[in-house]
Amino acid sequence: MGQQTECELKLTAAKMLLVVGGSFGLREFTQIRYDAQRIRKKLDPSLEAKVNVQKQSAMLEEEYEKLKEVNLEEWKNIRGPRPWEDSREYQEQQRARQNKKD
Repeated sequence: MGQQTECELKLTAAKMLLVVGGSFGLREFTQIRYDAQRIRKKLDPSLEAKVNVQKQSAMLEEEYEKLKEVNLEEWKNIRGPRPWEDSREYQEQQRARQNKKD
């Protein structure tokens, strides 16, 4: 066999290896993708209810029932600390004001 045919055989073998190896590699990567999608589809029930329109109405009814039980007559709106404020100091000030009012 000539030197040119040997070179062609090596290149052909390399190309075949690349095609076959690429096929297996591609199969593995696509399998990972589909596995990830399958895992992502398993949603938390609360998230699934937000996505699913039929479950949203049931969820709204549950929230309405919870709100009916809350006593809103004794509600006090208390402002939380700002990011630049010291939260402990601010809480102490709030408690002091609360005690003065009571």
